Amino acid sequence: MVATDSSSAPPLASSPDPTSGSNHAGFASLLAQARAGNRDALGELLQWYANYLTILASTQLDRRLRRRLNPSDIVQEAMMAAHQDFGDFRGTSQGELLCWLRTILIHTLHRSFKRNVTVEKRDIRREVSLDSVSNRLEESAGNLAAILPANSPSPSAPMQARERAVALADQLSELKPHYREVIVLRVLQGLSFDEIAQRMDRNCGAVRMLWLRALESFKNK
Repeated sequence: MVATDSSSAPPLASSPDPTSGSNHAGFASLLAQARAGNRDALGELLQWYANYLTILASTQLDRRLRRRLNPSDIVQEAMMAAHQDFGDFRGTSQGELLCWLRTILIHTLHRSFKRNVTVEKRDIRREVSLDSVSNRLEESAGNLAAILPANSPSPSAPMQARERAVALADQLSELKPHYREVIVLRVLQGLSFDEIAQRMDRNCGAVRMLWLRALESFKNK
């Protein structure tokens, strides 16, 4: 998996929480409208998952690639493809839609890498293992649930793993970029404080303090 350097990551878009009860009902309504040809409804539906896709795209870009590729641009290209090919989506659930969107994102990353990176005698698809990143994100949702404030939804609530990952990405989008970066590197990618210090060009003590401030900010969201 390509290493993350999210120091230059742009702020993520604000999205509604697709895991709430009202949005579960809203999903079915928007999906029906989108299938009836309502492009505005389709745009609103896809926007729910923009933060999730942006987090996944960000984890695939190291410092070198970030000079050429922007996660937001990659996600925008993927969203355009989703709009164009929405007639091919046959699912009925949010989980199925997320799986379909991740597949589109994989193909978009693959095309972007082919345009911007010279790879000799190596299958670039192996380098863009987006499913493994997605699984890590979903696992991290459970880890982050332990640091949620008391008035947050219970981590034991009946919520699918993919939906927890979407909610996690939306919460991360509300943080300052350097707070989001240290949480992603520490929790999502499992890096040590020494490794994070090298990635963020800070000393280890400063990274530990940043980590504590990031957790406090996350709890207050």
